[in-house]
Amino acid sequence: MGQIALEGMEFFAFHGYYDEEQKIGNKYGVDLYIRTDLHAAGASDDLARTINYEVLYRLVAEEMLAPARLLEHLGYRVIDRILARFPHIHAVKVSVSKFNPPLGGICTRARVTLKRKRTSAT
Repeated sequence: MGQIALEGMEFFAFHGYYDEEQKIGNKYGVDLYIRTDLHAAGASDDLARTINYEVLYRLVAEEMLAPARLLEHLGYRVIDRILARFPHIHAVKVSVSKFNPPLGGICTRARVTLKRKRTSAT
């Protein structure tokens, strides 16, 4: 078992609870952690035997294009997409951050973190 991580991905997107946030947009950060078996890729040096980082990035970027009211919902969608695309992944953890959230005071970022393990029925 091993972990693949894509940390510090940044996007400008149009998420937020308030309509105004969805119009003006904001900067978001995403950190993604995948637990999967990396033995075959390590032994073979073959990209086809692991999870392609570019594909992971593209799946996250596509979800960032579709507006969401809640960071929780956005993170849930990212996890759904990744588990659907890669049936051999054991678990996914994603953190989604909104930079400078409109809270009426100074706050560098608001962040939610979601984790999901694949169930044996999936």
